[in-house]
Amino acid sequence: MKLKSILNLVCITAVLLSCGNEKSEKSNDVMASTETVSFDYNLEQFADIKVLRYQIPGWELLTLKEQKLVYYLVQAGLSGRDIMWDQNYRHNLKIRKALENIYTNYEGDKSSVDWKAFETYLKRIWFSNGIHHHYSNDKIKPEFSSEYLKTLLQATNTVLEGEPFEVLFNDEDSKKVNQAKNVDNVALSAVNFYGPNVTNADVERFYKAKKSPNPEKPLSFGLNAQLVKENGVLKERVYKSGGLYGEAIDEIITWLELAKKVAENEAQGNALGLLIKYYKTGDLQTWDDYNVAWTASTTGNIDYINSFIEVYNDPLGYSGSYETIVQINDFDMSQKMKVVADNAQWFEDNSTLMDAHKKKNVVGVTYKVVNVAGESGDASPSTPIGVNLPNANWIRASVGSKSVSLGNITHAYNNATSSERLKEFVHDDEEYELEEKYGQLGDKLHTALHEVIGHASGQLNPGVGETKETLKNYASTLEEGRADLVALYYLYHPKLQELGLVEDWQAVGKATYDGYIRNGLMMQLIRLNLGDDVEEAHMRNRQWVSAWVFEKGKANNVIEKVTRDGKTYFNINDYPKLRELFGELLRETQRIKSEGDFAAVEALVEGYGVKVDQAVHVNVLERNKQFKSAPYNGFVNPVLVAVKNNEGVIKSIKVTRPESFAGQMLNYSKEYSFLPDVN
Repeated sequence: MKLKSILNLVCITAVLLSCGNEKSEKSNDVMASTETVSFDYNLEQFADIKVLRYQIPGWELLTLKEQKLVYYLVQAGLSGRDIMWDQNYRHNLKIRKALENIYTNYEGDKSSVDWKAFETYLKRIWFSNGIHHHYSNDKIKPEFSSEYLKTLLQATNTVLEGEPFEVLFNDEDSKKVNQAKNVDNVALSAVNFYGPNVTNADVERFYKAKKSPNPEKPLSFGLNAQLVKENGVLKERVYKSGGLYGEAIDEIITWLELAKKVAENEAQGNALGLLIKYYKTGDLQTWDDYNVAWTASTTGNIDYINSFIEVYNDPLGYSGSYETIVQINDFDMSQKMKVVADNAQWFEDNSTLMDAHKKKNVVGVTYKVVNVAGESGDASPSTPIGVNLPNANWIRASVGSKSVSLGNITHAYNNATSSERLKEFVHDDEEYELEEKYGQLGDKLHTALHEVIGHASGQLNPGVGETKETLKNYASTLEEGRADLVALYYLYHPKLQELGLVEDWQAVGKATYDGYIRNGLMMQLIRLNLGDDVEEAHMRNRQWVSAWVFEKGKANNVIEKVTRDGKTYFNINDYPKLRELFGELLRETQRIKSEGDFAAVEALVEGYGVKVDQAVHVNVLERNKQFKSAPYNGFVNPVLVAVKNNEGVIKSIKVTRPESFAGQMLNYSKEYSFLPDVN
């Protein structure tokens, strides 16, 4: 599970998938960052995007062998970058190549409005790894004409014609992932996990027929394959060496083999060996073996995520998007956060879940704060701030999981922006002061509780299938909302102070509750066009959680909708009662997951998480016009440069910074393009 970053808004406290806040936490609480070096985190801004930079704290403390391991893992990750582009849309690689050729070779007027629009369009595509918006899933519309693009193509001797050209300007393939109700989600999604003419019914029938050798350890069918129809027969094209994306996967394998030679310990080396074997064979049993070994490998300074992992981009939740994150352990912060993991069983035992749905032995939950050294695929440029893996429920139950918070990413978010938007949307001075003083701490605790306790909690009823099978297109939003609710339930609890995590549990809890409701009912609407439904799984979960407790608390005025001077606010009047409501909803969401109750999850998500209060939306958009800060943030990666002697032996590895977003994107296309235009 992945915590995606969200709005560049300071006021979004306690949003698990948030970017952090638009101010720096100056207190010396146990969660505060220790980084003090002056650094300009802002790189550039265009359209609705702000591109940031991040540092790699502790790099100089690593041995050369450890730095080599990081370097090889980063190179492996970048080698698969184009896989994500092709997974996002079948024409992405051809379109990108053509537009990049124009960008680098056009010698005409670059001061015109049309050229500026072209440049912005290309940057938006780079940021989203394709022609569909990275968050809304809508096709990005160029603000220049098809005739202008034709002149650019002609001027640079670039070829882009037929469907790849026409789709930029027409209404075809308008949605990368379509999660709407009562439609054929597969047929109406542009994402490239399924071939032409494949339908929802085809996918469900195909994978329902597959049986795992051990039903108690179900394999992740569909995770590493594209499902297509050949002569009317459904067939998988497996992502592996010699299979689909084999050219890029062979490059990944080359770098992973080098990484294995400099592994920190035997357990890490064995896990890397299994990952290499998986890439070579595509065997899903090997994938599970790898995940068990990777989960158990908890020592060392370096860790990584690499492969086809999260299924959010698949409308039915089967095929995994390619992503990599390379991490260096932050020992000081990880030790402080370990206290949450050490008390996982207490949190499970004292939750509002039905007894039958509680785990009797929460095992193997490890939580670390790490510093990112490089990202690729679905993790870049838009990055998560936290990750909890593996996703297989049976591995979580029997072996455990790894939870990490990306400390330097969160720190960069927190120090890149100001808090002006917060002042506009808080209800009063008290809410503002709570956010300023406790917001970042609340966010960090929310991340820890969401990842360590939330995703690790609960269990399925005997005989109930995997969540992606029972809850289908609602599985992802239900799981993220459930983990949110676990965190929210405990964020207003004296146990946090007892554990030494906070000095004032009530103040931290209030700040976190304020931020969550403020975002779920108002702030995230900045990302939507007026009249749009909420589509993205995380946005949906924040809305259905917030809207449900708002409605259920109306009788007691738990959350009050306030209109003042023509502006809408949501003010929490009863924090203890709100906590009770979070607990009630947590109990119900776990019941839905444990029982595989599709009718209930459909009613919950469609009833509270999809439709937007249009009056509130108009109000929010109008008030937000005054702010120039972009609602979406992402990052360029530091550049790791291997310095070699005359014999080609690496003597040192330097960390440098890219000069521009466009420069890094063009360099990636030059150095790491291993796939043909059509796959």
